[in-house]
Amino acid sequence: QVQLVESGGGLVQAGGSLRLSCAASGRTFRSYAMGWFRQAPGTEREFVAAISSGGSTNYADSVKGRFTISRDNAKDTVYLQMNRLKPEDTAVYYCAADRLGMVAGSRQRYDYWGQGTQVTVSS
Repeated sequence: QVQLVESGGGLVQAGGSLRLSCAASGRTFRSYAMGWFRQAPGTEREFVAAISSGGSTNYADSVKGRFTISRDNAKDTVYLQMNRLKPEDTAVYYCAADRLGMVAGSRQRYDYWGQGTQVTVSS
């Protein structure tokens, strides 16, 4: 069992930056692929970014060039650096873990989820 706890959300003006963190429990963190998803009110949860156990990354087109996912296996933590934020980035952001370890954009692939952290971007 893996527990995930997100932090770092908040209110920021358009054009600003935030860094989200997701701390994972368990000794097998380094073998998991990790992903970030987001969900705005009235919409489905959508893929944002993922990083494999080996460090390969993948991004949604809407965030390419603005967001960066990274991981620190020594700290059992994955990060999402978000720059040049836009009002349409406003959502609850969720961290997820995939036991297979490979980059995946489908939320069905992920086995464990955090509770989410709110990100609000004002115009």
